[in-house]
Amino acid sequence: MSASFTGVSVVSGTGELCPCAELLTDTNADYGYHLLAVQDYTATKRATPTGQSINSRPFIVGDHEWYIRYFPNGDKPSCADFISLYLCRLIDDDDDDSDDEDETVEAKFSFSFIDQIEKHKPVYIPGTKTYSFSRSETSQGNDKFTRKDVLEQSRNMKCGGFNIRCDVIVCNTEVAATLPHDICQHFNNLLQTKVGADVMFDVSGETFAAHRCVLAARSTVFMAQLFGPMKEGTTTSSVIQIKDMDATIFSTLLSFIYTDSFREMEKDDMEEDEAQAVEEEDEMRLQWLQDLFAAADRYDLRRFKFICEKHWSEEVHVSSVGSTLALAEQHHCHGLKEACLRFIQAQSLSCLQRIMETNGWKYLIMTNPSVLNELITKLASNQRK
Repeated sequence: MSASFTGVSVVSGTGELCPCAELLTDTNADYGYHLLAVQDYTATKRATPTGQSINSRPFIVGDHEWYIRYFPNGDKPSCADFISLYLCRLIDDDDDDSDDEDETVEAKFSFSFIDQIEKHKPVYIPGTKTYSFSRSETSQGNDKFTRKDVLEQSRNMKCGGFNIRCDVIVCNTEVAATLPHDICQHFNNLLQTKVGADVMFDVSGETFAAHRCVLAARSTVFMAQLFGPMKEGTTTSSVIQIKDMDATIFSTLLSFIYTDSFREMEKDDMEEDEAQAVEEEDEMRLQWLQDLFAAADRYDLRRFKFICEKHWSEEVHVSSVGSTLALAEQHHCHGLKEACLRFIQAQSLSCLQRIMETNGWKYLIMTNPSVLNELITKLASNQRK
């Protein structure tokens, strides 16, 4: 995977962009990089107060327009000693009816100095975190990219200025296709027999044998961990420790990687005895789905995330919708969030009262009060209908 050059934005000492010839780029490229060249850093810093940004020229990656926001003195007072950098998705506010503009776009990105060659290698960016860009959340970035005093004394400062490279990978909006049946069968045989296994995982005290090539082929995070810059002594004889994940969750994750199928929670996993209440079983299943989703997000298994989110959406009920909506906001699950809002929208007044009495709803109000605005809009729309 190689990045397409999408152009350069040159910032003058007055904080304005220098005129330059417009560069055409392949709009079908899902991986591109843009350069931000700051010519006179001292003058730019002097002319731009804290909270004020200088924006790059728009550039296209993955059929979407983007731009960089550069804050010479930080984006807020608490970051005044730092440079802040943000990647923003450009959305036309005049086109409110456009379905394309309203969609959530998932992308990976990285800011680096032009001389940080190791961060420009094709294996580096796929291993970074995936972010969601929507109409309500168009900007993601780093409010403390680098301290100004450190930058001013570093070798990245040349001739009074510096150059920033922004790499962007737009994730395919379609859910990844399933693996062919014969490949799944072959991988499942490898998983069961352990033939050729060359990496071991110790997950909360339970050991799992796996094949690093299979893991790397299915997950960019495993690729970076086992073969790329995240590799930390993961030799054939080493055991990778994972202490913050339940062994059953990792087992289900591993099963999906090899078989491309979603393994349902076993009855023995859901209850300790036959007398366990159905409500408790539902709570355990919700927790199980939440942990599975977090694991899929951790290893950037996008198809598995989609499946978990779909199952999660089907489990929404009065007692859990508040906590589920809070988690949907936390993990940027647009589909799950919409399912929760539609569920609430369809409830009677008595059910709404029960929802508002749950601990999950109270937690949602404390942590994400902005969700109320969206809910009120939907309820008002329902009333008009």
